[in-house]
Amino acid sequence: MERFVLWLLVAVGAGLLLLSFRFLPARDVWVSFLLNAYAASFFGSIVAGAGLLEYPVRFFASYTGNSVIFEYLLYPVVSVYVYATSRRARWPGVAAQCAGYAAVLTALEVVFERYTDLIEYHGWKWEYSLVTMFLLTLAVRLLAGRMLRRNE
Repeated sequence: MERFVLWLLVAVGAGLLLLSFRFLPARDVWVSFLLNAYAASFFGSIVAGAGLLEYPVRFFASYTGNSVIFEYLLYPVVSVYVYATSRRARWPGVAAQCAGYAAVLTALEVVFERYTDLIEYHGWKWEYSLVTMFLLTLAVRLLAGRMLRRNE
């Protein structure tokens, strides 16, 4: 069952990534996507390496303790959509959107933690996920916006 869910998440992530090219320039998509993937993999390695989170069923289990699907595809795709929906927003709007996206991702994480073997908390709480995803999403959004505005 978990492998099916992983493949379904890959299909959803790839589909959303391809769809994002229809309404954003490729440069905007790649800047948001790659900034988030880099940052998420860095922090994800620390959290998983410390044993606070475990991903019992995952792709590339022999090579990494991280959730490759989440850190290199799903979360970066969400970052692209955060950028796309908040491009013209002011600071409070950007922060509110980042909080909303982080809340949805956290809710999905809690569902996966409770009902699947895709993630297990060991000294980790959903509140940590909410705060870290909010801060990381906000930081990536602000950095991407600054980089892309400067290059216009």
